[in-house]
Amino acid sequence: MDFSRRETIALGLGAVALSVMPFRVAASTEEVIAGFTGGADVADGGVTLTAPEIAENGNTVPITVAAPGAVAIMIVATGNPEPAVVTFNFGELAASQSAATRIRLAGTQDVVAIAKMADGSFVRATSVVKVTIGGCGG
Repeated sequence: MDFSRRETIALGLGAVALSVMPFRVAASTEEVIAGFTGGADVADGGVTLTAPEIAENGNTVPITVAAPGAVAIMIVATGNPEPAVVTFNFGELAASQSAATRIRLAGTQDVVAIAKMADGSFVRATSVVKVTIGGCGG
């Protein structure tokens, strides 16, 4: 097989571009949660997660989360290519430890809220959201 000079240069530049580009590997749900908790045990309860049972559009799913006494709350969508959706941090002067947002879901999946409490413990709540029209990647 003979390559022309132009094809050889193109192949060489392509190889250099691939070797320089950082490869982004999506973390699993367990790795994301372990990164947030530092590997600590997570108890059920203590967090109020409000999500629709059926979302007619996966592109904008309203989520509300509250955890009195929390310093941070992380939302994880277990079926998304990037499971970590958002982390809310609360300072000492926060009026309440609650937040509301809209998230994108790739399909029917669990949405998990994990709260880091002021004493260093972690608590969670889970809700299953059935998506009827695809969101990200769908």
